[in-house]
Amino acid sequence: MTAATAEWVEKAEGDFNTALRELRARKDPNHDSACFHAQQCAEKYLKACLQEATIHFPKTHDLIRLLDLLLPSLPSLGALRPTVTGLNIYAVDIRYPGDFADKAQAKQAVADGSEVRRAIRLALRVRGK
Repeated sequence: MTAATAEWVEKAEGDFNTALRELRARKDPNHDSACFHAQQCAEKYLKACLQEATIHFPKTHDLIRLLDLLLPSLPSLGALRPTVTGLNIYAVDIRYPGDFADKAQAKQAVADGSEVRRAIRLALRVRGK
């Protein structure tokens, strides 16, 4: 794995841990934050995979667009389309007034982020949890 890819993985792991922490918080959980960080985890893992495959990608939060860039090289990741579609809604709007997530949405977002994380770590042959 290249150093640049490893940096994307490290950033993705930070977002994953933040999403888990907010989901598990007993006092004042921030469900919006859990959803956002789950989306960010998926985004950064997709970008890590693109980086490793030397596929240029734009500055975007659109997980579907990023996945589509990967599919010619890793068609098996096509199974993630429904998952990234569900996460895509948490990229921007959840950070602003007028849109709030509940515990069920946060739980699903973290599960979806975890699914993308697992698939990309497998593709990148990243060891460990």
